[in-house]
Amino acid sequence: MYDLLFKNAIVIDGTNQPAFAADVAIESGLIQVVDRSCSLQPDHAHQVVDAQDRLLTPGFVDIHTHYDGQVCWDKQVTPSAWHGVTTVIMGNCGVGFAPVRPGTEGDLVALMESVEDIPGTALHDGISWDWESFSEYLDVIDTPYTIDIGTQVPHVAVRHYVMGDRSYHKASIQDIEQMQTITRQALEDGALGFSTSRFYGHVDKSGKLIPGTNASAQEMCAIGEAFKGLDHGTIEIISDHLNSQEELDWIEHIIRTTGRPVTALATSGEGILWSLAAQLAADGFALRPQVGARPASILMTLEGTINPMRQHMAYREIQHLPVVERQRALLNPTFRHRVLTEAPILPRNKDAVRFMNDFEHIYVLDDQLSYEPTTADSIAAIADSQSQTPLEVIMDSLAAGKVLLVFFRGYNHDLEPQRKTIEDPLSVFGLSDGGAHCGVLVDASVPTYMLSYFTRDRQRGPHISLPLVIHKMTQDTAQMYGLSDRGVISPGFKADLNLIDYADLKLLPPEMVYDLPAGGKRLIQKAQGYLMTVCAGEITYRDGEHTGAMPGRLIRGGR
Repeated sequence: MYDLLFKNAIVIDGTNQPAFAADVAIESGLIQVVDRSCSLQPDHAHQVVDAQDRLLTPGFVDIHTHYDGQVCWDKQVTPSAWHGVTTVIMGNCGVGFAPVRPGTEGDLVALMESVEDIPGTALHDGISWDWESFSEYLDVIDTPYTIDIGTQVPHVAVRHYVMGDRSYHKASIQDIEQMQTITRQALEDGALGFSTSRFYGHVDKSGKLIPGTNASAQEMCAIGEAFKGLDHGTIEIISDHLNSQEELDWIEHIIRTTGRPVTALATSGEGILWSLAAQLAADGFALRPQVGARPASILMTLEGTINPMRQHMAYREIQHLPVVERQRALLNPTFRHRVLTEAPILPRNKDAVRFMNDFEHIYVLDDQLSYEPTTADSIAAIADSQSQTPLEVIMDSLAAGKVLLVFFRGYNHDLEPQRKTIEDPLSVFGLSDGGAHCGVLVDASVPTYMLSYFTRDRQRGPHISLPLVIHKMTQDTAQMYGLSDRGVISPGFKADLNLIDYADLKLLPPEMVYDLPAGGKRLIQKAQGYLMTVCAGEITYRDGEHTGAMPGRLIRGGR
């Protein structure tokens, strides 16, 4: 007797092969049979689901999240779990919460709050801090979940643990040796990898680059040596210097001397990073540029972390009011006159100034949630067409509950560059930032976006094939972190699955909720069309509602 049987499914198995009809039988958390004749008998299973020609895919594997704190209080790991994700990898971008010296927990919280826009009050209230070492952290988070979780050891936490207040400065030989030892021990204890940030935008609350941003090649290579002799472990890098030969030299050194894979966040599909990735691939090594569903962007709402109205004293005087009252004020002639005539109070951060004032590159997010606006969707263009000022359009849009979209850089009014980098076999799909950027982003929903928009609804350019998108979010991402037991619908693989009404699949609009510890806020986004999600053979979600099942576990690398 099988535990669970899917009858008459349209299977896309994760390997980038065409869809096929099949019955899929599950027992003891594993896929046992994939029968293309659809002849398995229903009376041979305890539970039977008639898939009725609906889409059956592997569960999605999201390799770029920041749930490091959230897993302490949210065992469903939302919103990722609402979008067919059955495995997440945390500890990206060099930030995390272990190791930590007693008494310095607040430093790591402040860094995470500044870098990843996660409310510090929620982290303080929601995290138990029952650990010091990375191994102890793994033990604390080794609890049941709706999905599987794995994590990496973060450079910032390791550096801060070793160097304390000196962690912003150059490391000594002794410091480097200690960081190497801690990283090695973390990997042996189950870390899936190591992550670091060398990105100008990752600063602490005082505006200083976070620890490790300018770490020397000597330090990075020494930490890389911690991977020698291990059969698991991936290195994740976010860096401003990936078109610098000096930066790529130490990355290549680590890859060639350890044999371990590296994924580096890529902002385009060109440059010497991609050339090196191709050269290493030809030699049997893995350097995978990591790309997302959309260019780096933020959403601006009245409740969010950033919105253009916060530059105006008239708005600051009412920003404590409920959203409905603020929306009414935006339409009040007296209020609008003040906004239009008073000088704005510009932020010190030059990116923030651009985000809120470059009206030719601020867009109203369309009802389709396409994230692919045209020039006509810009605030400047709308203002011109309506004989209004850009600020009037912004006030009208926010008063109507519209969401404003702004890209970091490089968006040229279509997503063709994004499509091409996603389709590139050298790239790996990531950058969802699930659990992070709570006031400006909800890219944990990108699996649904990729399926509904890029494979089906897009009109401004070619689609990406459905089998390729599913491959990029399942087998390919799983293999990036050595998770060879999942991401494919085939006998012997872990029974992580999604049953999807593909024709009905769609994203719902982003919304702000206040469900974090201490009343912290976060943008969430739900979906419709997921009929069922299965983790380790147990149904965890039906029609988007949690069943109560908690079959997910902590993944320990090398175990």
